[in-house]
Amino acid sequence: MLTSIGDIVANVKQEIREISVADFKEILNKNTVVIDVREPSEYSLGHIESAVNYPRGVLEMQITQHPSVKDLADPMLGLADQDIYLICRSGARSALAAESLNRMGLDAVYSVAGGMVAWEQQAS
Repeated sequence: MLTSIGDIVANVKQEIREISVADFKEILNKNTVVIDVREPSEYSLGHIESAVNYPRGVLEMQITQHPSVKDLADPMLGLADQDIYLICRSGARSALAAESLNRMGLDAVYSVAGGMVAWEQQAS
């Protein structure tokens, strides 16, 4: 049986935590780890000020380099003690990334519902 990416994302969204843009804005800058999983070319066109860019394709390999944990003896333990917020263009890549980080043992991972599209709509 073939499965569309839309079906995969819909299934993943049932298993991860999503946060609305409105709720995300309320907690933003309260010592939050924000990771933009879009490609660098997308990130360069506009991003959340505190977001670090780790594209979806390399997130799992680069997450331990996040500025908040890179100097710790065990960066994964440092990440496990923090809430991690992921954002992409529309919420699909960040949902897939959240599911992957959950499988790595990180529990407090949130995908921003609607991504940068929703973020920009609420900014105007």
